[in-house]
Amino acid sequence: MTKLAYFPGCSLKDNAKRFEDAAFFVMETLGAPLEELETWNCCGTVYSLADDDLMHHIASVRNFIRTKEAGSEELVTLCAMCYNTLARVAGRVEAHADELEKINAFMDREEDYEGGIRIRHILQVLRDTIGWEALSETVVRPLDNLKIAAYYGCTLVRPQETGIDDMERPVVMADALAAVGAEPVTFPFEAECCGTYQIVDEPHLALEQSNRILRSARLAGADVVVTACPLCQHNLEQALIAPVGESEEIKSIQVVYFTELLAAALGADEATMSPVVREILSTSVTAEGGA
Repeated sequence: MTKLAYFPGCSLKDNAKRFEDAAFFVMETLGAPLEELETWNCCGTVYSLADDDLMHHIASVRNFIRTKEAGSEELVTLCAMCYNTLARVAGRVEAHADELEKINAFMDREEDYEGGIRIRHILQVLRDTIGWEALSETVVRPLDNLKIAAYYGCTLVRPQETGIDDMERPVVMADALAAVGAEPVTFPFEAECCGTYQIVDEPHLALEQSNRILRSARLAGADVVVTACPLCQHNLEQALIAPVGESEEIKSIQVVYFTELLAAALGADEATMSPVVREILSTSVTAEGGA
């Protein structure tokens, strides 16, 4: 399989580096390596809903141009928020030729973008291109005895036109972890908001909501909550550090990126894993064939 054009986004180069490192190992192991765009810029972070606000879509379109220059018609992302922003901008400029014309006219030093780039989240690649059977066949350290709660948050599954799965009952992340031996559990908050940027302005609101998410997952029997969004990951981690209200249940739960557990199952060296993942392996998982 040829290399996949990959857009990291900002967090993946800083506080979410382990999210990216694990993904690179997983995709290399599966024969679908990621190749980072040679020159990329921030996607714009949040998709602007204003009809007349084209300025905030320019950043994403520049990345589409870089993708074309790399010889690809697809751009793969990891961060849920980057996926949401890029996918929605791609759909908007495909549907509104007049807006794309204005954006191209503004970027007078760039080659015109003429559309055609498809945005895919890595979970879509795993499900639709590689397949769960192929993923399962690559496992060397099955995640036996590990109960996971897949937490999707908002931007992977909403809005419907760009969501990678059902908005109310998504399963793609749970299916990925089930393919490597984990036991998914369902819980009511799997597609609820974590509080997002309220962690900056009204931290108590985000912490209360994140606490509810973790408590719900734990009461459903989960040992680990897995995420696909650096902001969700941050808020849930902060809730573990500063629990709010009735939080006795969450003291024994862990929060990691889904790629970290996939990498562990596919035989990543434990020396490259975060302390949290090493602890999960030592306490919950029976290693077979590649610990």
